[in-house]
Amino acid sequence: MLRFECIQGIPIDYFDELQKIHAHVFDGDLLPMEKLQSKKQLLCCLAIRNQQLIGFKLGYEADDGVFYSWLGGVHSDFRGKGIASELMKNQHAFILKLGYTTVRTIGRNNRKAMLITNLKHDFDVISTFTDAKGKHKIILEKILE
Repeated sequence: MLRFECIQGIPIDYFDELQKIHAHVFDGDLLPMEKLQSKKQLLCCLAIRNQQLIGFKLGYEADDGVFYSWLGGVHSDFRGKGIASELMKNQHAFILKLGYTTVRTIGRNNRKAMLITNLKHDFDVISTFTDAKGKHKIILEKILE
């Protein structure tokens, strides 16, 4: 059985599983607790299958009051089944209830599947930039209704 859950703040009950799937999705990188603690209005949306975390979408309130959809991913064994789209829909419905009217994300050209998912869900490209590491980034925003 697949279920989706959004948790305000750090998902303590799923923190170890979140670390494992983050490392799986992002080439072994872990997500420091301090980094999560530093995010204003942190929201963690989770995809759980048979009590196992298989996907996540994290976001927080940016300095300008816009909700920033920060990190997300689905375990490779479960990709292509619409889970990332469902996580996005859950996140957007939840933040709309919290009073946010705009959601922003930053993508990279080498993560085309996520860029395509964002475009399919009515995000608009609003700008691009090159970060300090020389990586090209794409800023996308969506007005929530």
